[in-house]
Amino acid sequence: MVLGPIMLDIAGTALTATERKRLRDPLVGGVILFSRNYEDPDQLHALTGALRDLREPPLIIAVDHEGGRIQRFRNGFTALPACGAIGAVYRDDRAQARLLARSAGFVMAAELLVLGVDISFAPVLDVAHGLSSVIGDRAFHEDPLVVAELARQYVSGMTEAGMAAVGKHFPGHGGVAGDSHQELPRDERPFAEIDGLDLVPFARLAPTVLAGVMPAHVVYPRIDAEPAGFSAHWLNTVLRRRLRFSGVIFSDDLSMVGAHGAGSLGERARKALAAGCDMVLACNDPDGVDGLFAALKGYSNPLSQARLTRLHGRPAWSQAALVENRAYREACRRLARLAAGAHA
Repeated sequence: MVLGPIMLDIAGTALTATERKRLRDPLVGGVILFSRNYEDPDQLHALTGALRDLREPPLIIAVDHEGGRIQRFRNGFTALPACGAIGAVYRDDRAQARLLARSAGFVMAAELLVLGVDISFAPVLDVAHGLSSVIGDRAFHEDPLVVAELARQYVSGMTEAGMAAVGKHFPGHGGVAGDSHQELPRDERPFAEIDGLDLVPFARLAPTVLAGVMPAHVVYPRIDAEPAGFSAHWLNTVLRRRLRFSGVIFSDDLSMVGAHGAGSLGERARKALAAGCDMVLACNDPDGVDGLFAALKGYSNPLSQARLTRLHGRPAWSQAALVENRAYREACRRLARLAAGAHA
């Protein structure tokens, strides 16, 4: 069996019979977890073990676990800072901010990996323009070069722990006020302005550092009429060719309102895959899954399948060994001092 192009969600803290059947479908290649799927570390470990045992190769298990507002698992996990808190340190102490970014990426990845989660959709590479409430302090900084610098350190920490990095939201969500969960935002800027600002972190990290990229449900009408995640121009001409990205392209969640203009769930999936996505996320729409399977019946992309198999996590420690690891303990203390307002 190979990894298919669909990433699904599940309803609760354990798998139902219906979910087991769906996740064994050859069109499925991954599952994304949310806060509703978490009680404590032991429960999460049992759940990821059950998911991993469903098939071979195992499903890719993913989560949004950036820190700050976006941290799906709390009890039993280190409280991670928002990226913007690290960026604030950069203004006074660049070396310390770089160390904090690396520590955050390392702790985030290590804690997830030992419990069986392969990837977190991180880091956020959006530039903080002061416009987007949905991005807000999820962005490292308003300077794209600083975003690239701190994100590189964050990815270095993830890599040390054994996790691949997925940068988002290409080519940048920070330049619009609208929330793509609720609407389809429009970024009216010309390409030259986006290229000189928002694309900079992607250009610096995509060729060599990122294993995955997630495009935004944002339309940039002066460049293309389609939102980025449905645009062959953005995904192939810009990301693949111009930025020389060779990793996995994930769609953002196709249930978001920003994706609804592409039609039914199945039509959205077909359109995203045709534009260049390797895997599409279909969350919070269990009634639409059968139609999604029907729409993609017979779909196969061997190149995407090969890319996806590289994303399985490689934890460097067991759960017991991690808590005794000196680098992990020091990184946790460093992040705790940031949370307390002391950076030294």
